Amino acid sequence: MNILDENISENQAALLASWHIRFKQIGEDVGRSGMTDEAIIPLLLRQPLPTFFTRDKGFYDFRLCHVRYCLVFLDVRRNETASFIRRILRHPALNSKRKRMGKVVRASRGKIAFWDIVERRSERELRWFAIA
Repeated sequence: MNILDENISENQAALLASWHIRFKQIGEDVGRSGMTDEAIIPLLLRQPLPTFFTRDKGFYDFRLCHVRYCLVFLDVRRNETASFIRRILRHPALNSKRKRMGKVVRASRGKIAFWDIVERRSERELRWFAIA
């Protein structure tokens, strides 16, 4: 399940929906509006293997690695959010729940950086690939 933070705009959510990318959004479909960051982690643990997309840098923290979810911090412009979510979901190293679980990811224009539950102490990097 893909979950979008409240800080992802309605027009970017609509763009994802137009691409047939399924998601739930905090405050609309799951959780409640105005949830604190601390309340989001327990919410994620109650969901079936979610990938949480946010623009909040506070979620890019190796201490938040957990086998039952993936956190993705989108370090891009607001109007690029949807395209980077799609790029993450299509990336060969992250294109399935199994590949994403246990990771805390930072997606930026230049690269994908991440920590995973196995190697929390060393940040790793992936390169972007061209999508069709």
